[in-house]
Amino acid sequence: MVLFLIFSALIGVVFFFANRNTKKVEINTISVSRPNIEVSSNNLKILHLSDLHLENISVNPNELYNIVSGQPVDLIALTGDFLDRKRSIPKLRGYLEVLNKLNPKYGMYAVFGNHDYVLKGKNFEALKRTLEDNGCQTLQNEHITIKVNGEKLNIIGIDNYSTHHSDVHKAYLNVPEGYNLVLTHDPNVVLEMEEIHFDYLLSGHFHGGQIHWPKPYHLIKMGKLVRMKMVKGLHYHGGKPFYISEGLGQTGVNIRIGSRPEITFHELS
Repeated sequence: MVLFLIFSALIGVVFFFANRNTKKVEINTISVSRPNIEVSSNNLKILHLSDLHLENISVNPNELYNIVSGQPVDLIALTGDFLDRKRSIPKLRGYLEVLNKLNPKYGMYAVFGNHDYVLKGKNFEALKRTLEDNGCQTLQNEHITIKVNGEKLNIIGIDNYSTHHSDVHKAYLNVPEGYNLVLTHDPNVVLEMEEIHFDYLLSGHFHGGQIHWPKPYHLIKMGKLVRMKMVKGLHYHGGKPFYISEGLGQTGVNIRIGSRPEITFHELS
């Protein structure tokens, strides 16, 4: 009985600190060169958020705004897994409202993740409509081309790989020559893009393991990149850079061990 009480107390302590970790947001700034863009002299700053998982998030909209409002943002990229229950859709509006207050010069763009596709039919459409009604353009195997100081920036949204929604060739159909910024949720898709050009790819999905102690063994089933020890941060495949965010929210239980919620600023310099 005594051993059981001691074990229960230890579990409680671990859970307390693991839950507290979900409130300790890491702010990372990543600089990636863009040698094929010659005209623009200013860095393009992208705010990247992934895996909000609104059922388990420890950062409220006001806290998010206070964290990110201190520096200019040119473009906002949201790489999926917003939620997986329809009752969470209204909660998303608060986060989108504060992101809109940042007035990103070139807009806000989103792709969907595997948890978003838990929603079906009208519920998924309600999620998509909520994003679009609140200033966010969604991309499902499609792209949009914008002008940045006279140069073409192709924002290419590849739908979620693990749920078999991705179609790389459709997303790239008629993409003009320019800088190719790819947004996707599951980074494993890069392994099928060796012959497809991109300049930078943003993703999420792995949560940095979420429980990354001693190693994120539970991620093994989530694709080849894990076995290649690519679960978070900046990586290269075929000489091309891609970034895996640890995400802002959590899934399952609202805890993190050996990982932190992440907000990332990417500077294309």
